[in-house]
Amino acid sequence: MSGREFVKILLAKECITLKELARLATENSNKKYTLDGLSHKMRLGTLRFDDAEFFAKLLGYEIELRKTEKNIQD
Repeated sequence: MSGREFVKILLAKECITLKELARLATENSNKKYTLDGLSHKMRLGTLRFDDAEFFAKLLGYEIELRKTEKNIQD
């Protein structure tokens, strides 16, 4: 799953827009998040994991790693 897909799922689950997420993130951090900045990062695939994790926590979610029975080997 890409960062873009992850954020879009969060937005859909919470029924909020990317603009609203940017506003909430700015209010709850020392960083300035803008609609254009987030949109650009999502489009280019450069959204950082720590930002995605912050957005999840901000909206009341946590990212969980779960071991599967099968390993994918190259």
